[in-house]
Amino acid sequence: MSVLGKYKVIRSATHPEHVFSFEGALFSFSEFFSQNKEYIVFPGFCDVHVHFREPGFSYKETIKSGSLSAARGGYTAVCTMPNLNPTPDSAEHLKMQTDIIERDSVINVYPYATITVNQAGNELSDMAAMANEAIAFSDDGRGVQSDDMMRAAMLKAKSLGKMIVAHCEVNSLLKGGYIHDGEYARANNHRGICSASEYEQIARDIELVKETGCAYHVCHISTKESVELIRQAKNQGVDITCETGPHYLVLDDSDLQEHGRFKMNPPLRSKEDREALIEGILDGTIDMIATDHAPHSAEEKSKGLEKSAFGIVGLETAFPVLYTKLVKTGVITLERLVDLLCINPRKRFGIPLGCDFTVWETDTEFTVDPNEFLSLGKATPFENEKLFGRCVLTVCNGKAVYSNKINNNI
Repeated sequence: MSVLGKYKVIRSATHPEHVFSFEGALFSFSEFFSQNKEYIVFPGFCDVHVHFREPGFSYKETIKSGSLSAARGGYTAVCTMPNLNPTPDSAEHLKMQTDIIERDSVINVYPYATITVNQAGNELSDMAAMANEAIAFSDDGRGVQSDDMMRAAMLKAKSLGKMIVAHCEVNSLLKGGYIHDGEYARANNHRGICSASEYEQIARDIELVKETGCAYHVCHISTKESVELIRQAKNQGVDITCETGPHYLVLDDSDLQEHGRFKMNPPLRSKEDREALIEGILDGTIDMIATDHAPHSAEEKSKGLEKSAFGIVGLETAFPVLYTKLVKTGVITLERLVDLLCINPRKRFGIPLGCDFTVWETDTEFTVDPNEFLSLGKATPFENEKLFGRCVLTVCNGKAVYSNKINNNI
């Protein structure tokens, strides 16, 4: 199957031995498939925004468990965010992570390095020393507050031929909020996070990109104003791309419950914001979908909306959620979903697609059970949802790294 073909349908009747081609190579995986079933083969998905928590927080997730979770979700490439301990702000610290990746990962993992030392926003990290190993530079989890610091980072990144990947958040506007500053927050006496805390920093960064010429990518956009700012910047020729998450496309603050599995940053916004994100997906303003897979311990997520840690897991539910709620309902085509999950992120971040593919059975409905996740994190707003799409097999670099028939682990 050519990547340009986006996906390939295989059926037992026409592929009795389950032999099929991918990128010029023949594969036979009859032991993984059932008779009288239809399967869809996709190029391996690529998520440019995950948290695998190692080194420093391996009780939440490890490179091993995170990569197995990704493989179960059809992903063969991910980019890991740098809010670790120690943060990858020097070549020495980054090597601690890449050594673990080399030893434990079952898929291709590309680490980010930080923009600033310890993500504190006061001093640039040793960007030059890390440029060869880092996929890009990000302080994800925190916005870079200083205009001068972000300008300096963009100029340095441009000189190194690397991209700045920004978590956009104005700290002075947060005011202790933890869900969207909308109807649910007001009705239930919760402190809200205003939309301006996101889009005002995007607006600032767009002006800095115009000034510096740096390649720039915005993480997890969630507001209608963010969509419009990025749309206008693209129309002006600014070198900008962006992502949103599956949950922002299919949920809004009217879906909130008093449970930590509904708490993430940015928060679920209003219906109007969600509709603007869908429009951004349809018109190309939003380039890709990334999960922001952010696992925490059960204890950290058991304290309700106010006191639970920010973050949910998403690698194992992303395709089923998007296929069920956007493709089967006719909002987007399956081809467009493959663009968003595979083609566009690989193109923007320069991540190659080797002999990587994932095989799905999409006709059978199932109920999301977090206890089945391979991730150490179990917090998902989609718990007990009925969805379509089960991953049967994932192959990375020509090797089967996940099968739903062999102990969920190869």
